[in-house]
Amino acid sequence: MKLNVGDKAPNFTLPSHLDKDVELDSPRGKTTVLVFFPLAWTPI
Repeated sequence: MKLNVGDKAPNFTLPSHLDKDVELDSPRGKTTVLVFFPLAWTPI
């Protein structure tokens, strides 16, 4: 699926550093920042 600038992101679920799953829809309407540090092993 290709997204363009300004498109609404589809819902997805990711595990958090707190061992809980977080869905993109749960904070919908609020500013959301995704941070990826591959192989850094840091809980940011």
